[in-house]
Parts: sequence; structure tokens; C-alpha cells
Amino acid sequence: MIRIVLPYHLRNLARVEGEVALAVEASATLGSVLDALEARFPVLRGTIRDQVTGKRRPFVRFFACKEDISAEPPQTKLPDAILNGTEPFLIVGALAGG
Repeated sequence: MIRIVLPYHLRNLARVEGEVALAVEASATLGSVLDALEARFPVLRGTIRDQVTGKRRPFVRFFACKEDISAEPPQTKLPDAILNGTEPFLIVGALAGG
């Protein structure tokens, strides 16, 4: 099981509290985890990635084991600590402004 931490506004939209747990393959990738998340919570489609291009929304970041993997391609394999549930996969709403 992969543990996913969503920002408050996406948890509110998906009507979940705390972490989301998803069952995924042992060789899960960044893209497959996002696909599984959007399949389980269809209301999140288009909020994390553009529905047409599949590209990450500009103010959304992905973190795996304290590393920013936001710019990595969707086929990037996630670290074992994420895949076995030791560490959570973080989806973070970036802060902007001055």
C-alpha cells in the first residue's frame, strides 16, 4: 500500500481525512500512482494534472523521501520506501507570492 498525503483543498474536494492508502504494483511509477489516485477519486481529475496533456499543474509539487520529483517524467519508478508504505508520497500545493 502506498500512503499519499494530499493538500487540504484536495482532501476536502475528495472528501477524505488524513492520508489516502492505495494498492499499487510493486513497480509503481509516478504516473501509475497518479492514475490510481484519479481512478479512485475521479473528482481529482484535472486538479493535479492537466486532463488533456497529463502534465503536472504549475503550483503542484510531488515529494518522495524528502526529494522533489515534480519535474521527473511519469515513468519514474518510486523509491522502495514509498512502495512499501514506510514513507508517504506527498502532493503539495506550492506557495507563491511576494
